[in-house]
Amino acid sequence: MKMHAKDFVQMKGVKPIAMLTAYTCPVARAIEEAGIPIVLVGDTVGMVEMGFDTTQHVTIEHMEYHVGAVRRGATQTHLIGDLPYQADRDPESALLNAKRLLAAGADSIKLEGPKTEVITYLVEKGISVVGHTGLTPQTAKNFKKVGTTSSEAKRIAAEAQAIQDAGAFMVVLEHVPYSLARSITNSLRILTIGIGAGADCDGQVLVINDALGLGDYWPPFSKQYTYISKSIIKVAKEFSSEVASKEFPNNIIQFTNAGKS
Repeated sequence: MKMHAKDFVQMKGVKPIAMLTAYTCPVARAIEEAGIPIVLVGDTVGMVEMGFDTTQHVTIEHMEYHVGAVRRGATQTHLIGDLPYQADRDPESALLNAKRLLAAGADSIKLEGPKTEVITYLVEKGISVVGHTGLTPQTAKNFKKVGTTSSEAKRIAAEAQAIQDAGAFMVVLEHVPYSLARSITNSLRILTIGIGAGADCDGQVLVINDALGLGDYWPPFSKQYTYISKSIIKVAKEFSSEVASKEFPNNIIQFTNAGKS
């Protein structure tokens, strides 16, 4: 059964929440079958799937496409749709674009930074909102850990508090010191979801391409549970060899019949 914002908030301090990103229908279907309760359709799709060097190139049309694909694969999973760069530049623009992602299949909307006016406005319109502070890729100049100085830590803690006060039900803490994430988690009523922020957050999110080892570069705070890129290379080489020898497609019937036995 699909969970909603209030259901997740009730899990604070009870059970850590596992969250993965997804961008395609078959991957979303597999994630749902695995029992992951919440999926983020993030604008990271621009870098891990589309080949951009920054998420700033991702458009609302891109996000609509991927939210729709994920929804068709995961019909009973809570989906968070990510507002891309500049899609939340003011409350009215954010509302218009949030409605587009909701229409595509999202259950809640995520936005980066302490945009409290925008968050409040969306919540007043009945939209569940997820905030994001710490490293914010849409505006970051690099991907170094943030919050390592006293002034930075105070700023991030204040942003997390402001995001809560504006009405968000969850906030992503990205690439900050573990001690800072722990302090913020303990000070908030809402959920904290960590990515490179330590085990004391209320949950963890991982980019599915990172988890699968799909690509050739991963952030230092990710984990590769397998290496799909190596499997793709292996399959492609085997296919090429079989085409050259004409083993493929002559072996298709053999494999098909074997599968039916």
